[in-house]
Amino acid sequence: MGGADSGRWLAGLGLVSLPLAWLAGVALHLRQPVLPVWWVHVVVAAGGLLVLVAARRWTRQPAKQATSPDVPGESPGGRPRAATRWRGGLVLALVGTALLGWGASGWRASVRLAEALPVVLEGQDIFVTGVVASLPLRSASGLRFRFAVDAASLRNGQAVELPPRLALGWYSGFHEDAALSQPQSELRAGQRWRFTVRLRQPHGNVNPHGFDYELYLFEQGVRAVGYVRDAPALRLENGAGFWIERLRQRVRDAIDAHVADRRAAGVLAALSVGDQGAIDRDDWELFRNTGIAHLVSISGLHVTMFAWLAGLGIAAVWRRSGVATLWLPAQQAARWGGLAAAAAYALVSGWGVPSQRTVWMLATVTVLQASGLRWPWLLVLLAAAVVVTVFDPWALLQAGFWLSFVAVGLLMASEPVRRAPREVERDSATKSESAAASAPTAASTALAATAISFWRARIATAFAWVGRGARGGIATQWRVTLGLTPLTLVFFQQVSLVGFAANLVAIPLVTLVITPLALLGAAVPLLWHLGAWVVQQLSVWLAWLAAVPGAVWVVPVAPAWAQGAGLLAAVVLVLPLPWRARLLALPLLLPLLWPARAVPGVGEFELLAADVGQGTAVLVRTHGHLLVYDAGPQYSRDSDAGQRVLLPLLRARGERRIDTLLLSHRDIDHVGGAAALLKNLPVGEVLSSLEAGHPLLVSAETMAPAAPAASAAPAASTATTTNAKAKRCETGQSWQWDGVRFDVLAPPAEAYARGTKSNALSCVLRVQAAGGASALLTGDIEQDQEAALVATQAAALRSDVLLVPHHGSQTSSTAAFLAAVAPQTAVVQAGYRNRFGHPAPSVLSRLHERGVRTLASPACGAWQWSSAQDPAGTCQRETTLRYWRHRAGAVEP
Repeated sequence: MGGADSGRWLAGLGLVSLPLAWLAGVALHLRQPVLPVWWVHVVVAAGGLLVLVAARRWTRQPAKQATSPDVPGESPGGRPRAATRWRGGLVLALVGTALLGWGASGWRASVRLAEALPVVLEGQDIFVTGVVASLPLRSASGLRFRFAVDAASLRNGQAVELPPRLALGWYSGFHEDAALSQPQSELRAGQRWRFTVRLRQPHGNVNPHGFDYELYLFEQGVRAVGYVRDAPALRLENGAGFWIERLRQRVRDAIDAHVADRRAAGVLAALSVGDQGAIDRDDWELFRNTGIAHLVSISGLHVTMFAWLAGLGIAAVWRRSGVATLWLPAQQAARWGGLAAAAAYALVSGWGVPSQRTVWMLATVTVLQASGLRWPWLLVLLAAAVVVTVFDPWALLQAGFWLSFVAVGLLMASEPVRRAPREVERDSATKSESAAASAPTAASTALAATAISFWRARIATAFAWVGRGARGGIATQWRVTLGLTPLTLVFFQQVSLVGFAANLVAIPLVTLVITPLALLGAAVPLLWHLGAWVVQQLSVWLAWLAAVPGAVWVVPVAPAWAQGAGLLAAVVLVLPLPWRARLLALPLLLPLLWPARAVPGVGEFELLAADVGQGTAVLVRTHGHLLVYDAGPQYSRDSDAGQRVLLPLLRARGERRIDTLLLSHRDIDHVGGAAALLKNLPVGEVLSSLEAGHPLLVSAETMAPAAPAASAAPAASTATTTNAKAKRCETGQSWQWDGVRFDVLAPPAEAYARGTKSNALSCVLRVQAAGGASALLTGDIEQDQEAALVATQAAALRSDVLLVPHHGSQTSSTAAFLAAVAPQTAVVQAGYRNRFGHPAPSVLSRLHERGVRTLASPACGAWQWSSAQDPAGTCQRETTLRYWRHRAGAVEP
């Protein structure tokens, strides 16, 4: 490589590697479990700037050169020395850029952490005045909305400082925080209100491969959550701000008023004002299963398409004015106008994080084009990623960031150079004119032949252009689908096998028809009716595709090396390489598509106590079978632990069926998610203390499970996948799976005849491995049931792990019971700051006196243990600790 070529290569390497260094610095910051004090980030960022200055001076400093006798003014070693300086300067620049990225993102995080709600204000009644800063999300349980705080005070009049933005709920009906009064129907975005609220720091459930609710709120700047108390809520006079939110609310209300179909209205509201909560839950499932969920939430595709359409319109108008084109070329006006339109659309649609990312990306590309810089596509993409992470460092942790940037990168990398349609048209016209020139010389004949040839060429050109567009669209969709499939499997462990066909129809319909109709309907409401009709027809097409057997491919979470191999294969498959070279990458996909699933050995079992809040849900997995003990709580009429926690967890673990669903008793915090499990997974048997005719038992015996998705996981057992059998749990029942023994210790058969309360009928299950390690799952038994167990089955109670009865209530966990069980580890499944005060201090004291290691889900998250290991197990919060995660504190007596 010559000296000039080496210099150009180093310069290109530096341009590409500097954005990567920034992103690496941001990524390292996001891995921190705890942040240092804020000034450390300032010092590191300043140090990074100094290193960058030093790198620039190092590369610009001329090397000492001795005059060469062969080439005047050039030393024999001049070029190698310059290359060495370039390399040294590049290393310094990379270090400085990474330090700058780490320090800048850390400083932003420190500022946001400082906005946290003071612990002393948790659970207190607070008078707060402010503005409804988002479209209220309506459900059967009430409203949820963002609230911008103006002022706050306690009951005694003392002013207090609150985080600037709150996430509030105003509940009614079935909800533990329901208010009795219901003026919620008056609540609108942009209104000023005075509420009495109770707040707490954001605290979400932490489960393996689960949604990080705390990161979601942290990225949005929400540092406290709470609910409106049943106290008079006062509507105040609106201020001058938040006019965009009021505009969004008016459009949302107008859609509701004009469109009778609620489901179609929800889609139109989502595409026009970004109200994703308006989309029906069943529709979301349909969109996910057909791979078009990205189309019905305001994302980069919508914002970019809007910018493109706006740019076309601005360019067409701009060219009509000679003065305007002299001042600014039409192409430049279209770029800047399209960017402004994209920003306006993003604001009207709620300024969501995906929209923000797209606006910053479009701004980067626009500035580069306006400045005349012609950077390679990879450099443009990386520069846009840097701009996004400057404003939102946490975007690196979002699936949408990677899916959107990778999709754009795939299109840029694989797009061949084509001639513009106008050039093809001119070529066709030239050929027709040439043919006309050789026609007979008679004037009339020549004129007719020319006209016929001209229009024939025009028609042929039009058909050819449409054909090329269709072929190009199909090829583009195929490249994007193929390239994003491994990434989708990495993030979501499932991919729609009908997504290619669904997107071929849905992308043009949603982006070019439904979205424009949804926006233009604000001026001409009649267009909303047309848009609703198109949505209905699209839904019919999607429902037909979703009904195809195996429409969704589901895989367990693959190991990191398999994920990396799959992503590498995707890159090779979409690059413009010979097909033989691409086929060589297919074997790299296999470990991601069919990952090996770790299961306990024969005679062993694994136990996972899921973090479901105030409720119980435990998974017990043997070598070839799965038992689910309780299904967690129902959070509201439209949300439960089965749908939100257990189904994603089971799918990520590769579970295709539940062999036994054991429901300890009828309380809603134990069976709230059972219906979702029965609906979505085959269940072999339901074992419970539920009374005959209970809706869950009826559905278990009559409702067939949903059509199974295609799956990479092998069948867990050879049991049938038809409707579940329902049986009553009674003392004395026992069975063995794969060398692991299961014993039902309570309730006795006669307890059902006594008509006792549901807690007393809790099914108590003991699980014992072949090696003797054991766990005792107790439901909500209380003192009387504990005493009966100690009196009749004391020897059978002894276990290494105890699921503390009744979430640690003071009505349970007597000293005699704990002495009989003699656990090494006790697990309390309870909600953070739950209204019952679980676990009770007296229970914790008794456990502490016996030296039992006690773990509670608010501090631990999900707890996992293998019978082949020490009973200490592992806490999900500890193994995935990050600085934005709430610290609930250790369980102490």
